[in-house]
Amino acid sequence: MSKPFVIVLVLAICGLTALPNDALWAAEGATEEGTGFSMFGTESIKGVDESKIEKDPVCDRSKRPKIMKVEPDEVAPGQKVVIKGENFGTKECFHGVAFSAAPGVPVQYQFVNDTTIEAVVPEARAGMSFIDVVAGGGNSRSKGVLIKSK
Repeated sequence: MSKPFVIVLVLAICGLTALPNDALWAAEGATEEGTGFSMFGTESIKGVDESKIEKDPVCDRSKRPKIMKVEPDEVAPGQKVVIKGENFGTKECFHGVAFSAAPGVPVQYQFVNDTTIEAVVPEARAGMSFIDVVAGGGNSRSKGVLIKSK
């Protein structure tokens, strides 16, 4: 019998809960923190590609975006709106814009800077709609915007 099986069997007989797998491996002496695939006889990845790391964006997830104003607040499909706010992040960390009156419809937008996004109103139902922006730190919803029929 292997040592982990004996430990679990003894614990079960005594009515105690079993140890987590890490503790069982540690009891056997087979695991050391950070060994990764080396314990399975698989060669680990060696080295780091510094050029890829330098190009990866660092998105600040602690700063939640906030929409302050949408101009104009009455628009028709095909028109451009300017979304003003804060903490939209960087172009690489900004994820997108959506209109509640057009769920699932892709929205064309241009990231201007951390405080400004320009978006084209998609084909949507006429009436009140909310605009959502999604950035690295989360999402934000605007106050209602009136979408007029074409």
